[in-house]
Amino acid sequence: MTRVDFHSNIPDKIAYACRLIRKARKADCRIVVLADAQQLPLIDAALWTFSDLDFIPHVLSSDVLAAQTPVILSNCDTDIDTDADALPHHQVLINLTLHPPTHFARFERLFEIVSTAADDVTSGRERYRFYQHRGYPLTHSVAEP
Repeated sequence: MTRVDFHSNIPDKIAYACRLIRKARKADCRIVVLADAQQLPLIDAALWTFSDLDFIPHVLSSDVLAAQTPVILSNCDTDIDTDADALPHHQVLINLTLHPPTHFARFERLFEIVSTAADDVTSGRERYRFYQHRGYPLTHSVAEP
């Protein structure tokens, strides 16, 4: 069963996701980052620039090298909801969107990143209840302001 970890009160979801991805990669995890169309170029650029000392190989899910690349950036509007089986990794899913991913149960672990924005807090609570009602094991950590 997928383990669901909520990280809330995050002032910058993109920067936080980069640090989480770096940590997961150090644990040799293969990761899919689910983002909307506006977030994709931001997370892509941030992974190249957030650290002078770290290189995190990543590609879009449509790239021919996706199966060989440890971090895949996926568009929530097209990729995971329509063809989750086409994604080569099912270990860690990081959700940056406001909705539960349709096929999250195919992953060993799901990270839900919740910012300080009012709409994100509201949708984060709804997502928490969604997983809770379905019996998924949940953890919750709150970032210090």
